[in-house]
Amino acid sequence: MDLERFFCLPEEKQNSIIDAALKAFGINGYKKTSVSDIAAAARISKAMVFHYFGTKKTLYLYLVELCGRTMMAEIDRHFDNSVTDFFDRMKISSNIEFSVMKQHAAMPAFLAGMYFENDEEVKADIKNIIDGGEDFRNRIVLEGVDVSKFKDTVNLKSLIRMLQWIADGFTKQLNVSEPDFDKFEKEFDECLDMLRNNFYKEEYVG
Repeated sequence: MDLERFFCLPEEKQNSIIDAALKAFGINGYKKTSVSDIAAAARISKAMVFHYFGTKKTLYLYLVELCGRTMMAEIDRHFDNSVTDFFDRMKISSNIEFSVMKQHAAMPAFLAGMYFENDEEVKADIKNIIDGGEDFRNRIVLEGVDVSKFKDTVNLKSLIRMLQWIADGFTKQLNVSEPDFDKFEKEFDECLDMLRNNFYKEEYVG
């Protein structure tokens, strides 16, 4: 494996290999994707893929980490930390994520497959990578939030878990050739508004 040599490639060539791998894994999943498929799509030899990444698993996990870094960097760059409303913070974060996926056509299907990947060879590693971003996600969602707006009976941890289930449902729908991001964004915002109406005190609704 020689990632340093991969990073020395022209950016266009790096992106070509990354896009080819994202598309192949997104369409076929981890197990059914072959390095030969990725090499052919990227117009390089199979040997060069192995030279850069060592194994299919290493390449796959590199892509998982790359997608995560890309999302977090864009959220950090565009997020408005002065916002104190929980649901507005959720909307800003999710809208940035949708924007990133609009710009990277191969990313949505890959992410959809990754979140529900059950292959034992990578399942635990995926979980570890996702769990590693928990502090970042908690900071974005919770830092500086005005919790006084919530009804006294609301359990914030349970609400966040519910939102994760909703997000999982939207993620499953990304595994199509041309996701309708505007539709997803509108529907997710509507879900957040419904939750706001149910979990906020009356004076903060409407």
